[in-house]
Amino acid sequence: MLPDSTKNLWRIEFKRLEGAYSPATMRSYYADVEAFEGWCRSQSVQPFPASVDVVCRFIEAQGHNRAPSTVRRRLYAIRKVHRLLRLPDPTYDEDINLAFRRVRRLRAARPQQAKGLTAPHLKKFLAVQPDTLLGLRNRAMLSLGYELLTRRSELVALRDDDLEVRADGTLRVLIRRSKSDPAGMGRLAFTSGETASLVADWRQKRGNHTGWLFCPVYKGMAVDRSLESHSVKRVIKNAAALAGFSKEEVKRFKGHSLRVGAAQDLLRNGIDTVGIMRAGGWKSLTVLARYLEQAEHSVWA
Repeated sequence: MLPDSTKNLWRIEFKRLEGAYSPATMRSYYADVEAFEGWCRSQSVQPFPASVDVVCRFIEAQGHNRAPSTVRRRLYAIRKVHRLLRLPDPTYDEDINLAFRRVRRLRAARPQQAKGLTAPHLKKFLAVQPDTLLGLRNRAMLSLGYELLTRRSELVALRDDDLEVRADGTLRVLIRRSKSDPAGMGRLAFTSGETASLVADWRQKRGNHTGWLFCPVYKGMAVDRSLESHSVKRVIKNAAALAGFSKEEVKRFKGHSLRVGAAQDLLRNGIDTVGIMRAGGWKSLTVLARYLEQAEHSVWA
């Protein structure tokens, strides 16, 4: 086993990753390595350096109740620790590749796609928002997220300086960084006049004491900090419930629903895949295809 003085060394080394990876990725890395450590304790084996046999057993144990994507992410986290600690890396061994292939065959399943929040849904979601500061924020956030085809992390990361009002009253928005753009090259996106008006109303009522475009609202007052990304999912699900959707339907709406629904609407409106990829910042046609496969049936369904 590793000496007590070095058991938490990987946590110290993980500090080197800050700024190179998103906060969400860092949280996943910590959780995945802690899961591996916990399993190793239960088996009375050392986690680092890990043997090929230990990693294989961990992968196969995880495969019984975790999705293959989760198991793969945990394997990457184990690999990262070995590299940071300059330890022999067992994760490229062919036995581990075979163990992961067994996991994929054991739990073969289609990815669960979020329900698309299409234009008819959006209209309902906006209509049920209360006439309060929180309701103003939610209307602006839902409408902007839909028109920009944002991921929830992109939506909450927006700052006032990222918005430019154009001569026709619409907005030009700079999305500075995204999951598919870790280098921060950014992409430009544009809104309708209606969405620009909703954003302007929210900003006017919110005040100028924060630079975050969307911030928490506490006791009717705007708070000077960014929203957490999970807040987008909560707003969507609350709106779905207020709009009268069943509990099962509400479960299907997720943080990605704005992006999914907007992409489906673009396809139905005759925009080709190149245009949709440009609008949403997609790099993979395969990923986009999963978003669009329910387009023909998802206007109200």
